Amino acid sequence: MASLKHCYNINDLRTLAKRKLPAPMFHYIDGGADDEWTLQRNTKAFDDYQLLPNYLHNVEAIDLKTQLLGTTIDLPFFLSPTGMSRLFHIDKELGVCRAAQKYGTLYSLSTLATTSLEEIATTTPGPHMFQIYLLKDRELTREFVQRCKASRYQALCLTVDTMVAGNRERDLRNGMIMPPRITPSTMISYASRFEWMFNLLRDPNFKLANVEHRVDALGKGAMGLIDYVNSQFDRSVTWDDAAWLAEQWPGPFVIKGLQSPEDAKHAVEIGATALMISNHGGRQLDGVPAPVDCIAPIRDAVGDQLELIVDGGIRRGTHIIKALALGADACSIGRPYLYGLAAGGQQGVERAMALLKSEVERSMALLGVNAIGDIQQRHLAILGNIDV
Repeated sequence: MASLKHCYNINDLRTLAKRKLPAPMFHYIDGGADDEWTLQRNTKAFDDYQLLPNYLHNVEAIDLKTQLLGTTIDLPFFLSPTGMSRLFHIDKELGVCRAAQKYGTLYSLSTLATTSLEEIATTTPGPHMFQIYLLKDRELTREFVQRCKASRYQALCLTVDTMVAGNRERDLRNGMIMPPRITPSTMISYASRFEWMFNLLRDPNFKLANVEHRVDALGKGAMGLIDYVNSQFDRSVTWDDAAWLAEQWPGPFVIKGLQSPEDAKHAVEIGATALMISNHGGRQLDGVPAPVDCIAPIRDAVGDQLELIVDGGIRRGTHIIKALALGADACSIGRPYLYGLAAGGQQGVERAMALLKSEVERSMALLGVNAIGDIQQRHLAILGNIDV
């Protein structure tokens, strides 16, 4: 079996993760909604853009530092909020936040994490961002805000594209249940993943640490993820609710899940400071555009009023550079570090980050730029057209 040191790109980490995870867990990371057109498009869309290098520049020194959300991070990318990391490795969210700290970037914790926001705050000094929903239980939302203030989180991120769960057929087909439950149809898949099963015996706690005290979050046995999502998310949420939440938070306020210039303008109006251009990794509405294709129209619509973060489809350092050239301030990654986590815990996450970091550095040198701010639209062309 391949080891982390023989993983030379994110796809290699994906292959190793598939070998190590039971099928329900792997396909939960890997899958999307409906026909998975958007899932595939998120990455393929980067191929529609060409990089235009400038040579004979002194590129001996490369600086990846990026100003984002009121702080400085050492990379032009950070780690997106992803739910239930304990499913993939016993290191869970704690290993991920330690990896982020090692590389000097921001870690985002999901509401549906298997580690509490307080434990993350005491594990590393940050910066941290907490991803939040406007749940049916508004008192729980208020509580999250106060807990994040007390734990000195850098930013708050409101996810808005989950009124209902997407039609994730892979989860249905592979018997994805939270907490994990071995059934006759999944027995072989679980039994053949010895390391994962051994860690299950060591730590069988898969509870949703941030909500278990307020709702029966999987406390009475297994239930489908889609059932849980549908039971807690509020279809009646409007821009007024988002404005209310923005007023409760004194720091950078991010909205995640918007894709249209019209919605981006609304985000400015209600007090957002940043936007994560995202389609939930192709896991919600199938057939929507890739985040990279939304950057330029949104930047044209809001100018410098919002920081723009591209979330979705990133598998290479050149993808990050293309997003920056189109007008993004930074990128965030989800699946790449989850593949790393499943492949090797914290060390796997570090491997994913090291690979992307080295790819960005190398590509910047080959592009002829020294700093993130030097990456401009002039370094980019639409496929087949260099007259830009």
